[in-house]
Amino acid sequence: MRLLYLNPNSTVSMTDQIVAVATAALPGAEILGWTNHSGPAAIQGPEDGAAAVIGLMAMLPDAAKIGAEVIVIACFDDTGLDALRAAAHCPVIGIGQAAYVMAALAFGSFSVLTTLQVSVPVLQENIAHYGLDRACRSVIASGLPVLEVERGGEAVLARLSDGIMATEALGGRAVALGCAGMAPLRDELARRTGRPLIDGVAASAHLAQAIVASTV
Repeated sequence: MRLLYLNPNSTVSMTDQIVAVATAALPGAEILGWTNHSGPAAIQGPEDGAAAVIGLMAMLPDAAKIGAEVIVIACFDDTGLDALRAAAHCPVIGIGQAAYVMAALAFGSFSVLTTLQVSVPVLQENIAHYGLDRACRSVIASGLPVLEVERGGEAVLARLSDGIMATEALGGRAVALGCAGMAPLRDELARRTGRPLIDGVAASAHLAQAIVASTV
């Protein structure tokens, strides 16, 4: 299977981390990652998302040329998902969508921990659009910018751990990690918090495999 991750932002190190996480989740697949060099350095709010869509759409012809079997939008905001799905030659999913679907299937209910408050309404709107708002108990912000999360480190792990634990009082049997930059941190965060954590990058890899296996 040839799976293509499109990073809506222009930060190449994030693309590399995404590919590494997806490859570890699905080692038998060919995982590719492309960076939207014309996009913002990070997607933080609807304005950044809107600014990234043109660059994402411009990648679709080359995605068809290489024979991508599934395209994954590698931003938890699922930037441009409807537009790309309508125009692409193959199925398109988002890492946010994948995390919500996996959490709802496996646990029935979930909360979301994201980066900045500006992203919360975007995620809430997406969750409602996917028909999963009844399963979602809360969407909260850690207060950490995307690129700070991507850099990691003890202060980031501590803040995210506190945010994960804060969702307990708000409900949800699992927590969706609401930023691609959190994907490499999932195992350590799970160890610190003891909570079921859903990473959208790994979830999207597994769902992409199921899509290819289930469709003609």
